[in-house]
Amino acid sequence: MARVIMPLPHRDFDPSEVAVSWRVLTDRGHEVRFATPDGGPAPADPIMLDGVGLDPWSRVPGLRRVRLIGLVLRANRDARRAFTELERDPHFHTPLRWDQASAGDFDGLVLPGGHRARGMRDYLESAVLQRLVVAFFDADKPVGAICHGVLLAARSHRDDGKSVLYGRRTASLTWAQERAASALAHVGRWWDRDYYRTYVEEPGQPEGYMSVEAEVMRALASPGDYVDVPHGAPDFRRKTSGLARDTIDDARPAWVVRDGKYVSARWPGDAHTFAANIAELLD
Repeated sequence: MARVIMPLPHRDFDPSEVAVSWRVLTDRGHEVRFATPDGGPAPADPIMLDGVGLDPWSRVPGLRRVRLIGLVLRANRDARRAFTELERDPHFHTPLRWDQASAGDFDGLVLPGGHRARGMRDYLESAVLQRLVVAFFDADKPVGAICHGVLLAARSHRDDGKSVLYGRRTASLTWAQERAASALAHVGRWWDRDYYRTYVEEPGQPEGYMSVEAEVMRALASPGDYVDVPHGAPDFRRKTSGLARDTIDDARPAWVVRDGKYVSARWPGDAHTFAANIAELLD
């Protein structure tokens, strides 16, 4: 059995990326522990669990729970079931503090994502977590990063100033995915249009400059090290439609990139395959 540490923000993490990864790893016999800024339990992004708040009438009394866009974008049935099971795990309710997590105490590191600025920015900007990421890479232990978790890895720099992803091949949430979700939010969540954008461009910056993809690419040795689904790949449409999600038995919709002991993926729809790859490395 391997021991895995999964840092979480103080709130608003993506429930699919956390719960599915936990479910797959624990089903394979591994122990998953969690860490939060203060050592207290962290709540998931509620919108990604129930879908309430993603439709344009969500603020109208009596219509709040009528969901169309919300049903499409929220966690799917597999992920919601996994999250319900996760909430019964004692480790989930007794996390370590971020500064108590050590690469010497664990065999692997999993970096999940999320996108709401209120919860995610402290996680993505934490010097404590960035040092932890560097320690795992320097120890050559398995590291998995999905969605915005890849951004945390990209921001983790060694003493020479280079990211731990410099010289690595990686995937992440793509600008196409981030832009499409943001466009839906501009319609469905018109009062909070940047719900899907953790960082937005400043005046004078080109569109997408502050996207996850763009910042991750700036940390790499070469733009070619950023690996997206190539045109002509098997199941290309399934992988890129934003509608199909993988399952434990069907990896066709997923896109996961492995480089040595580093595993990366794009979004919740890759979570089963992402976690299965980490489990293989731990095994």
